[in-house]
Amino acid sequence: MIPLEHYLLLSALLFSIGLSIVIIKKNAIVVLIGIELILNAANINLIAFSQYDASRLQGHVFALFVIVIAAAEAAVAMAIVLKVYNFYKTSNLDEVNAMQE
Repeated sequence: MIPLEHYLLLSALLFSIGLSIVIIKKNAIVVLIGIELILNAANINLIAFSQYDASRLQGHVFALFVIVIAAAEAAVAMAIVLKVYNFYKTSNLDEVNAMQE
């Protein structure tokens, strides 16, 4: 059995990569990918702690909710990005923000 620390290390790595992408990148689609990485890191934590206490399935249920929310977030966000791209002809978040002023 894989120790809990390995899961937590993987989750921390995914979370830090996702957070750095959200902070550094300017493309809206890449920022959405970073947000998905952060949500996947949360899922790994939920499943790891649920496996650590095998008598409960609460982590699995919460992970399913996170997956559903991530799918809905991706669909809504992509629709918004497509509308913004059609209007401003760019997906660069800094350029869109500068055009609004």
